[in-house]
Amino acid sequence: MAFNRRSKHITQGIARSPNRSMFYALGYKEKDFDKPMIGVANGHSTITPCNAGLQRLTDAAIESIKKSDANAQMFGTPTISDGMSMGTEGMKYSLVSREVIADCIETAVQGQWMDGAIVIGGCDKNMPGGMIGMARMNVPSIYVYGGTIRPGNWKGYDLTIVSSFEAVGEFTTGRMSEEDFKGIEKNACPSTGSCGGMYTANTMSSSFEALGMSLMYSSTMANPDQEKVDSAAESARVLVEAVKKDLKPRDIITKKSIENAVALIMATGGSTNAVLHYLAIAHAADVEWSIDDFERMRKKVPVICDLKPSGQYVVTDLHKAGGIPQVLQILLDAGLLHGDCITITGRTITEELKDVPRKPRADQKVIFPIEQAMHKEGHLAILKGNLAEDGAVAKITGLKNPVITGPARVFDDEQSAMDAILTDKIKAGDVVVLRYLGPVGGPGMPEMLAPTSAIIGKGLGESVSLVTDGRFSGGTWGIVVGHVAPEAFASGTIALVQEGDSITIDAHKLLLQLNVDDGEIARRRAAWKKPAPKYTRGVLAKFAALAGPANKGAVTG
Repeated sequence: MAFNRRSKHITQGIARSPNRSMFYALGYKEKDFDKPMIGVANGHSTITPCNAGLQRLTDAAIESIKKSDANAQMFGTPTISDGMSMGTEGMKYSLVSREVIADCIETAVQGQWMDGAIVIGGCDKNMPGGMIGMARMNVPSIYVYGGTIRPGNWKGYDLTIVSSFEAVGEFTTGRMSEEDFKGIEKNACPSTGSCGGMYTANTMSSSFEALGMSLMYSSTMANPDQEKVDSAAESARVLVEAVKKDLKPRDIITKKSIENAVALIMATGGSTNAVLHYLAIAHAADVEWSIDDFERMRKKVPVICDLKPSGQYVVTDLHKAGGIPQVLQILLDAGLLHGDCITITGRTITEELKDVPRKPRADQKVIFPIEQAMHKEGHLAILKGNLAEDGAVAKITGLKNPVITGPARVFDDEQSAMDAILTDKIKAGDVVVLRYLGPVGGPGMPEMLAPTSAIIGKGLGESVSLVTDGRFSGGTWGIVVGHVAPEAFASGTIALVQEGDSITIDAHKLLLQLNVDDGEIARRRAAWKKPAPKYTRGVLAKFAALAGPANKGAVTG
């Protein structure tokens, strides 16, 4: 009897079932039914440069599967370009696409009863969507990241996609010439691959190495490079071996391995979106994990990498400096990593890192030893208070003083806030409140990169804060607090803030506070009326009906 799920089923009574005829139409031979069937979830599309370079990785994976005496069954997964949809109604579909991707993968792999899955993706939600799907299915699986983009350049300065967003603010204030504005816009993205800083795509892919679900070094390679193709082929080979060993995602994704992933995120200064996505991944893998666990990890893991958006370097620089394995080795030696966690190769983290130097090379400035950490504690703080009883997420590194008390400037949509910023109606000391943008109220919890970048471009990054029940791009930095829960649409206190109210953000005290007495808040709550849903049909309406709160990962099931 063959070991794969389909052939087991066939040998148990439907050996001559007519469903085999359809495989023969695809070129299968009799002997193929004794081979494992490997699903290849291909995220290739020409929607975004993040995914436009995935087909050759998929081709390499399929060829490797065949060489490993297995059958490849390719199917497509959708994507939404966060960068292209930013600041538009389309951004509401971004987080929704995470769930759609997970559903697509689960549906194809389980519906066709595949024995394993290799997921290949590039843009932000491809990674968590793929991992959620893997954890739900729990058949042997591996993630192949499409790879990062090379940095752009204008007049000797390295660029990323965030450079374009920040340039808008600088240009509208007269701090940048039209020549430079257009030069940045045209040169920020010079190749295929995902946004180049330690933004959401690179944060999630890098953490998958620490989680044990991707091959070492694979997450920091540039998409155009041959080593990325070779890594995809090796990933496929490793997956076929995992199928033979019956090594499943839930054998790998445990509380200890999630701690490893979050330690890596803290050490590299990763995206706020990682909080939302690891809550969702843990939920899919049936691992007990809460928003408070991020704060627990933050307090013990320092930031040891100087990476954009709050630092200087991009992920291709990190790759040259030793990649994620070098960061993991430093964390392991400091007792901040569980070295006994198993990985998709069947080896432990400690075994995977056995040939990695214990200290970072002296000829690079991206990775630092623990004793020379850039920040003694992690950067993703969980704030609570009467404005966020269930928690909110703040990125606090790169700031001179992550404390502000100021008057609220209240907006119920992104465009109104953007207009106020660009027309100089927002002043130093203001706290911009953007609400009704949560998982249900948005719906879809859109990212606020356009307004935060405009604030930076206006030169107000250290003096103006932005608080929202929506999300932030991985490229965001500044005094920003997102994922406020409960959200406005669920009658959270953020819905009750009025223009001019005093708000305190204090990252040292982990406090997000509306400085209004409890009696007045109660009166406002009694008078508050829930707005009508913005969508009543289609995928956004479905998401709004099913999505949980941000502090639970905004999962749909």
